[in-house]
Amino acid sequence: MKKTRRSFLKGLSAGVICLSLGQLGFDLKEAQAFAGAIKIEGAKEVISVCPFCSVCCQVIAYVRDGALVSTEGDPDFPVSEGALCAKGAALFSMYSSHHRLQKPLYRAPYSDRWEEKDWDWTLNQIARKVKNARDKNIILKDEKGRTVNRLENIFMMGTSHASNEECAVIHQAMRGLGVVHMDHQARV
Repeated sequence: MKKTRRSFLKGLSAGVICLSLGQLGFDLKEAQAFAGAIKIEGAKEVISVCPFCSVCCQVIAYVRDGALVSTEGDPDFPVSEGALCAKGAALFSMYSSHHRLQKPLYRAPYSDRWEEKDWDWTLNQIARKVKNARDKNIILKDEKGRTVNRLENIFMMGTSHASNEECAVIHQAMRGLGVVHMDHQARV
């Protein structure tokens, strides 16, 4: 919907009138509830978590026809009781912003421009760099000749959004590579 000066002034006038009526003792709760219901009418509620910190506040995401139409804090979540921080409150606008990246971008060494790449190329590059770093820096034996299989130049940081089972699988995968330096974001 395109905003014009006229529609802005109409909306501003309606807001001023409503605020004035509220100050005169008129009950606006029914109108506020109706206005809030319009944007999520016909949408399915999906419980999710805010991705920004280790508190993992629950968020109610409203999805209509496969598209996210709104988000709000979950009042049943005991930690925040429906309140969200600034980042959590801006979750929907960050998701729907035209500034949000949709594809991987790659900037070659010493280049001054970014190139769009597909996911297969990106994931293969990451896998290749991890393998090269492992092959180059793996410590197979310690000074006493004991097998240690240590990889000390790669660090893994966990996420509080992974379940215990997912964390266990990630941890075992890193141990399988020989990674010894690991931490978890929920602990930091």
